[in-house]
Amino acid sequence: MNVGIIGAGTMGIGIAQVAATNGCKVWVYDANAKQVETATVGLEKTLTKLVDKQKISAEKMTEILANISIAAELKDFKDCELIIEAIIENKEIKTKVFTELENYVSESCILSSNTSSISITSLGAELKKPERFIGIHFFNPAPLMPLVEVIPSLLTEKTLAEKIYNLMKEWGKTPVIAKDIPGFIVNRIARPYYGEALRIVEENIATPEQVDEAMKTLGNFKMGPFELMDLIGVDVNFAVTTTVYKDYFYDPKYKPSLLQQRMSEAKLHGRKTGKGFYDYSEGAEKPIPQKDDALYQQIFLRIISMLINEAVEAKRLGVANDEDIELAMQKGVNYPKGLLSWGKEIGYAKISETLQNLYEEYQEERYRQSPLLRKL
Repeated sequence: MNVGIIGAGTMGIGIAQVAATNGCKVWVYDANAKQVETATVGLEKTLTKLVDKQKISAEKMTEILANISIAAELKDFKDCELIIEAIIENKEIKTKVFTELENYVSESCILSSNTSSISITSLGAELKKPERFIGIHFFNPAPLMPLVEVIPSLLTEKTLAEKIYNLMKEWGKTPVIAKDIPGFIVNRIARPYYGEALRIVEENIATPEQVDEAMKTLGNFKMGPFELMDLIGVDVNFAVTTTVYKDYFYDPKYKPSLLQQRMSEAKLHGRKTGKGFYDYSEGAEKPIPQKDDALYQQIFLRIISMLINEAVEAKRLGVANDEDIELAMQKGVNYPKGLLSWGKEIGYAKISETLQNLYEEYQEERYRQSPLLRKL
């Protein structure tokens, strides 16, 4: 298959690596030509490390690199059968790229976006052939993270989702089909992991390191919310939250954090800038949290209850089937368990009681329960 990738950032070159590894001929384009060169040099280094670790053979590395070509302009995608866009999260910029692409590609070429939060329907609606447009959302780093959300729009041709689902399986991925709602499955359900953690810190209930420690020790999460935001990029995480909040017509459940906004403004973006919630400069020591078992239990129960409530609401609204909801959170963001089964384990009554107590304390819609939660 001939595949075009638009955007040579970490995600774009990662998707290119996945496609090239699976025998596709890949063309990579970026408006910044220098970025494509930087990305391909970086890919070569990554593959060399994999060869050194005996994860792939030297022959496989040569084959992967031979499968990737640099596209000087969008016209170079004329022979592509599938194009995946992975550029800035801006609807106007993405739409402009897709409408130009339609002038060059064949009638049968599938156009897709790797957007994490912009409506697939709104992106596809601007096209001459919206039925060939679909969301294909990989998770970072694309070569390592198994999950891919396949998102048909209201205008997508009926059999296309299944076709992409099967292609992702051929590429060794774990695909799930999601409704075209803000945040799809993962970025919708995962919002409280960050939002409620930020709220706890904003209210001086606990420090970032205490919240992270609570979620890792009591929930077996690989990374705490603040470590994860620093890895993703505080600015990126804030942008996704803001998009989901706006797209849900300012539902208080998804209200962004003022602390996160200020950190974004200060360019305290996490690992990529050397400082976020933690200091990543050379010689900097990570603060040791002051252990408090009762506080840790309170933090864990508050955040996990919000997460489980979101998963239950996604089930109620048919965002995806139960199996895909569970798979998505485990394979997309490395949650230790599926949230629906976690709810059963803790007891849905306990989750309901926790949310009711928060609702009574704060008198905020943020803590309203899914109508389904009380019935489970």
